[in-house]
Amino acid sequence: MPVASTRNPSTDIQLPRRPLLEWPGYLVYRLFALLMNGVELVMNPLQQWLGVQKMGYIFVLPNLLIFGIFVLFPMLLNFYYAFTGGTELCPQDRTFVGAQNFARLFDCTSYLNPDSCREDLFWRGIYNTGFFVLFQVGGMVFFALVTALVLNRAVVGRGFFRGIFFYPVLLSPVVVALIWKWILLRDGVLNAALVSVGLDKILFFVDPTWAMFWAIFVSVWAHMGFYTLILLAGLQAIPPDLYEAAEMDGTSRERVFWRITLPLLWPNMLVVIVLALIKAVQIFDEVFVLTGGGPG
Repeated sequence: MPVASTRNPSTDIQLPRRPLLEWPGYLVYRLFALLMNGVELVMNPLQQWLGVQKMGYIFVLPNLLIFGIFVLFPMLLNFYYAFTGGTELCPQDRTFVGAQNFARLFDCTSYLNPDSCREDLFWRGIYNTGFFVLFQVGGMVFFALVTALVLNRAVVGRGFFRGIFFYPVLLSPVVVALIWKWILLRDGVLNAALVSVGLDKILFFVDPTWAMFWAIFVSVWAHMGFYTLILLAGLQAIPPDLYEAAEMDGTSRERVFWRITLPLLWPNMLVVIVLALIKAVQIFDEVFVLTGGGPG
């Protein structure tokens, strides 16, 4: 006589039936839930032991650590660099020079002799920074807008080209600068191509004009994909009914761009301009690795 099973199917642990593509997201959700449960098991006894007031300091501590590592420490390091000399980036390899760096800022032979200051170096630095920011931000916005307009159209391989344009954003700025430096060196790929067609080599990093041009070009090339993505999102948010109504009225493409696309895209463009401006003013690693801080 067969024995009846005492198993209760309702108590069995069964994994939910989900489509295969949903499993990665579901597993991440479950892992996050387990993590939060573990945090709760630790934090509840800790709160009972420390009290609510002291527990607040525990929650603030991660923010203070991040602020100290990424904001306060770089500020103190820059203050140290201001009073030490040398081209080395390691603090222990630099020597104390007092206010001599500030004297060099105004092209002074000595900070103890104000009459020796000509201020040529200072104003040249201001000019180079302003020139770089103006053309880098302008070029970034222009090429990002053109690229976004092209990728917003139904072109063949649109998804592939979106990935190609965004790929440089994933690279480290130092890696980007090294790649282009190898291309632009005296014996680099670009000069080899010029020689192969009968032209002379160009010393890109000796001529200040060429050095500035390539610094702007490399910066635009490296970061344009991110700003293109912002503008592309803005273009796709524009209702297609507006374009259909303009087409029915016989409006030209130029008028559609200036009267519909550009005004509705302006909030995204403003974000791009602000972010590009901040990036251009703060840039250091790409230009330093590419040109070594010179010429000009």
